[in-house]
Amino acid sequence: MARASLSTVIVAHDSVSDLRRSIPPLLDQLASGDELIVVDNASRDGLAGTLAQLAPRARLVSSAENVGFAAGANQGVAQARGELVVLLNPDAVVQPGWSDAIHAPWGGPWAGWMGLVLLEGGDTINSSGGILHFTGLGWAGQMGEPVAMAPALPMEVGFLSGACLALPTATWRELGGFPEHFFMYCEDVDLSLKLRLRGGKLAVVPDARVLHRYEFSKGRQKWRLLERNRWAVVIRTYPGALLLLVAPAMLLAELAIWAAAVRGGWARMKALATIDLLAGLPRLLLERRGIQAERRLGAAQFAAPMTAELSSPYLGSVGSSRWISGALRLYWRAVLALLR
Repeated sequence: MARASLSTVIVAHDSVSDLRRSIPPLLDQLASGDELIVVDNASRDGLAGTLAQLAPRARLVSSAENVGFAAGANQGVAQARGELVVLLNPDAVVQPGWSDAIHAPWGGPWAGWMGLVLLEGGDTINSSGGILHFTGLGWAGQMGEPVAMAPALPMEVGFLSGACLALPTATWRELGGFPEHFFMYCEDVDLSLKLRLRGGKLAVVPDARVLHRYEFSKGRQKWRLLERNRWAVVIRTYPGALLLLVAPAMLLAELAIWAAAVRGGWARMKALATIDLLAGLPRLLLERRGIQAERRLGAAQFAAPMTAELSSPYLGSVGSSRWISGALRLYWRAVLALLR
């Protein structure tokens, strides 16, 4: 099978220092028919001039304001000419063999795939694929584990990480890309679940490795966006039967998150997220109607890759509680049985 032409899209905002590290090794692996598209989200660090020096043949898409990662990615992919599009974070540095590996699933059983994302030193996993709890909470799989624990072969994952996300360009356009009102966070979960609703399977490709300068804490505003968008993903993508059955657990989880927000000092952000969600509910319900109309998968099949385990290192004592974990497992088994 002929090698698919590749469009690599990087959305950048004041990211020149990262691009100086990430662009040269990427260019070394691009073939003659491939292209690099950089979306400048109103940077103030001279990105355009630096890009002209680093990658004169790269295509620059400039925005007059910071429209967010979701809209920036959509702008970049709209300009893509390649058959395969890869979203790459500006601070993600591709490793030797990345290009061949990210191309390898083309024409195979996977609807979308991601590279193995490692922390900056290369010895520790950042994400080997997203893990999605049935309440809509999502986190990076195997975060903090040694790279030796990573899967050896492509394997199915709950959702794809936007740090290194690949899918056919035609598929991206059929799905409508990312929901731009998310601004940032959870848009990769939303896209992944839309793929699943259409019967597609998602994978991590372990040989397509990138080093990622990752930090979880990026200010309290992040909590507002995460919580707002988590609920938006659930409302937009969960089939009705699943949504009905998990609603009681989600309400209990909501109380627990409110308690964590108060303890953590971000209760105001949680309140603003709730206001945002209620204000946007009519739009979300309208979007839900269109998304669910394209569904080709039963609720039980859609729910199968989700988990009842709270294995994220960021969940603290809640995730390590044997009582809570046991209750969630029993609840989820009952939900799956009813869906079947």
